[in-house]
This record gives sequence, C-alpha cells and structure tokens, in this order.
Amino acid sequence: MYKKQNINKLKVIFGLFVLLINSKIVKAQFYNLPNDFFFNTITQKNLSKIDSVQTHSSIEPYIPFFNKRYEFVADSYKIFKYITDDIAIDKVFFDHLIHIKSKNKKFEFKVDPLLNIELGRSFSDTTKYLNTSTNTRGFIASGNIGKDFYFETMFAENQSYFPYYISNFNNQTKVVPGQGRYKTFKTTGYDYAFSSGFISYQPIKNLNIQIGHGKQKIGNGYRSILLSDNAFNYPYIRATSQWLKGKLQYTNIYAVLMNLETGGAKTPPYTEPLFQKKAISIQYLSYNLNKRINIGLFQSMVWNSSDSMNRQHLEWQYFNPIIFSNLGFYGLNNKNNILLGANASFKITSKINAYAQFMADDFSNETKLGNAIGFQVGVKYFDAFKINNLTIQIEYNDVKEGSYNSPFGTTSNQSFSHYNQTLAFTPGYGKEFIALADYKYKRFFINTKLNLQWLTLSGYEFYNNTITKLTLGYTINPAYNFNVSLIYNYRQQIFTDFKASNNNTTFYSLSVKSNLYNSYYDF
Repeated sequence: MYKKQNINKLKVIFGLFVLLINSKIVKAQFYNLPNDFFFNTITQKNLSKIDSVQTHSSIEPYIPFFNKRYEFVADSYKIFKYITDDIAIDKVFFDHLIHIKSKNKKFEFKVDPLLNIELGRSFSDTTKYLNTSTNTRGFIASGNIGKDFYFETMFAENQSYFPYYISNFNNQTKVVPGQGRYKTFKTTGYDYAFSSGFISYQPIKNLNIQIGHGKQKIGNGYRSILLSDNAFNYPYIRATSQWLKGKLQYTNIYAVLMNLETGGAKTPPYTEPLFQKKAISIQYLSYNLNKRINIGLFQSMVWNSSDSMNRQHLEWQYFNPIIFSNLGFYGLNNKNNILLGANASFKITSKINAYAQFMADDFSNETKLGNAIGFQVGVKYFDAFKINNLTIQIEYNDVKEGSYNSPFGTTSNQSFSHYNQTLAFTPGYGKEFIALADYKYKRFFINTKLNLQWLTLSGYEFYNNTITKLTLGYTINPAYNFNVSLIYNYRQQIFTDFKASNNNTTFYSLSVKSNLYNSYYDF
C-alpha cells in the first residue's frame, strides 16, 4: 500500500494547471496547453459535476484562480495507480522525468521528454502502399516561483513521411498542419520544428497576465468556430480577470499573426524574406449564470496588415479592451476584419453537457454565397450508460463560405488565419458531423472518431469526406501522457459537382509518444 505522501502525489497528477498557487500546499500540475482531446476527458468529466463550482472551462488553456472557491484537482489517480512503494517505478510510471521541489514549497521545476516514434503504412488509390513515419525529439519544462509566478517552455524537432492527402496539403500551404513551415527531408519527407513557451504572473488576486508564444482555444467542442488550436503557434499577451466573486471572467488576447507572403522589406541576397505581419485583438467575456449554465461573448479583429516595408502601424483602438466597442466604431465590413461570436454550455445533468457556438463574420449578403455565419451544437455524455470512464460526444458544425476571409476580396491580408491556416474551423467551408467515444480502464484506453464532412466551393458542394480513426493504447506515464498505441485511419474523399478522381486512403501506425497537444489531420 502506498505511503500517505505517495497517495497525495498521485491524486494531483491530473490536477488543473497550478499556475497561481494560493494555498499552503504545492500541488503537482499538468502542462498549460490545449491538451490532447481524448487525454483531457478526465478533466472535462470532473468539470461537469454540478455539485462542484463551475469554472470557466470554455477557454483553454484554463486559468484557475486558486482561492478556496476555485481550487480544483481531478481525482484521476485511481485510474493510473500501481500498488508499490518503489521509487524507481514511481519515477517511470507516475512522476515527471525531472521533478524538483524546494523544502519550503516555494519553488517547483519539472522536465519531461517529448517523443514520438511512429511507424506505419498507407494504402491508397494512387499507390499500392506508402511507408509513413514520424520521429519527434524534444522536451517540455515548467515551474513556479512562489505563488504568483509560473513559466513553461517546449521544443520539438520532427521528421515525417505522411500519407498522400496530408503531403498534398503540406505542398499547397507550405506548412505541416498546426506545426509550421518545413524543409524537405530526403525526397518525400518533411523536416519541421516548433516551440512554445510563456510566463504567467498574478500581480493581484483576480488578475492573471501571460506573455508567450503558443495558441488558445475557445469553446467546449472538438472543433471551435471562434478560435481553435489547429493553426501554428503565435506570440501573444493574454490578460485574464475575474469579477463578481468569480462568476464573470474577462479575457483580452493581443497577438501577432503571419501571412506566408513577402512582407515587402528588402532582404540581403541568399537570405529568407520576411513574411507579412498582421495584428489581432480578441476579447472574450464568460459568465456563469449558475452552476449549470455558462454563456460567453466573443469579438476579434484582425488589423490592417503591415506596410510595404513590413512595419506594423497600430491604431490606438488596437489596445481598446472593451468588447464590441470596435464593432460599433468599424462595423463588420471594414478593412479591419471583425469576427463576432457567442458560446454557451449547459449541464443538463452531472453526466450530460450540451454546448453551442454562433459565429458572424459578415452580414452584408452582397454575394450569392450569403452571409458569412456559422454555428455549432454538441453534447457530451460522461460515464455513458453507467460505464465508468466511457465518454461519448456528438457534434455538428456548419460554416458558410466566405467566413474568416478578408472583408474585401479573398486575399489573405486581413483574413482570420495564421501560417496559411484558419484560426477557427479546421476543414474549411461546409458542414461536419463528428462522433467521438473514449474509454479508459486503468492504464488501457480505446478511442474512436468519425468525421462526416460536406465541403463547398463557389457555392457548390465540392467534395465530401468520411474519416474514421480507431486507437488502442496503454498509458505508460500519465504525468506527460507517455503511451504506446496502435492506430487505424480510413479516409474516403468523393468529389460531387467537380470532375476529379475520388480518393480512398487507409493507413495503420504503431507509436510510442508523449501525446500532449492536438494534431488535426481530419480534413
């Protein structure tokens, strides 16, 4: 049987990220990322309990303000425990690779490896088979100094061989989905690296400030039509405050995005040109009506991109923190691209949660494509059919063509995008039905996902996709989601109103990886 101190340590491995510690006990924390969707189901399940105080869980990474009212630790140790007192086994199966704590509880530092050794084969219409693989090496580290200061950094270097449809996307956009630009690796492979990091400081009780390089997500669904974590990392400043005893949370995000177009400034010969910069400001107001209902209001504005010398000239309104004030000043059809939205979640029971989003980019209705709007509805069912740790989720998304584009024309200067990917709905324009299921038994897990997509171009149905994914795995160390898994994917692409060959792709893979962040290859 575990000693008391070991039990206490296991109880908090899956705790919400202790950014700002206000209690006398230093609790272990998970990394402050929009975490892998299936790995995050335990935290989502605990947040859904009606008898617990509802946090503002519709924006990730979460910013928990740890007073007595909001302190929260996911009670997930029961799933991953071993009955042993061996320190070496504890290090391999529970704890972080390097984990240092000061005796006075005022300092904590941890480091874990980022690994992904994945081997597979892809079968498609165009070839008998294609070997696929990913080789990722990196690290993630975090720590806190005192109760008000937290820091985190991550770096990964990758070489990959992808199935054909992902390679085609890479070649067209010049980026690996969500992971930035690449260099050719050998003949058909891709070499790419990415990093993230931030510092977090709480100068007063109800205010948190973050400065870093990463990504955010707003919404309770698998997708988000307001702000998703599907695009590449970007530099940002995020200020989060709470009011009315925590019922109201207000977030301001100021970030710099990049168009993969030449910025215009002259560069020396044989050097890479600078890409065009653009600024974005985001406001999100989240309010808990009660323990069951949360509503959120969203506004973003992509500001006029830099000049011919790639210099950014920001108007004072860029720093205006008041939601919807820029809408009144500029309107929806200004050169500065405004996106509006609303988010809602409702705890029907402690096990069943419903959620929805609405997005509006343009109401001008000047073309046959109609208004640039979108909506999302979905439901989550935790411990489904009274089976512990079985989560089922169903979601429907509908985004009209023309959404997220620049107000004038289809150029990307002020589009709601970064590194040639939209900041919101991943597949593009059209409709999507998603069904997900995840089951965990001790350290074993199985999850599956079905995507049905009907995508449009120029007002016509362009093609539809059927994508299925099944994963069987075993969690070696939950502290950084180190697992081994066997994965099956199937993708069928059928062109409807356009003359093009249909595509069918099946690929299998075996991986050993630290699965901490989302990679969206379902398009």
